[in-house]
Amino acid sequence: MGLVKMGELPTVNSSSAIGFTASQQNQGSAITTTPESKPKKKICCACPDTKKLRDECIVEHGEEACAKWIEAHRKCLRAEGFNI
Repeated sequence: MGLVKMGELPTVNSSSAIGFTASQQNQGSAITTTPESKPKKKICCACPDTKKLRDECIVEHGEEACAKWIEAHRKCLRAEGFNI
């Protein structure tokens, strides 16, 4: 700031003050609008590898014989954010 004469008020660069508060508001809203627990994919498209193994096992051997593949697919879906 330069010299201020008696009776004059110091000026503040209002554009930088507005820019600062706008950036603060944007940071706050970004935190509240981002859902962390929502799955990123549809359930039908998640875990294609374990889904294929599970389905093939069930077709060939029946559901009772494929518990380990069913559980592996459920575990994968939970890791993708689905509540199974």
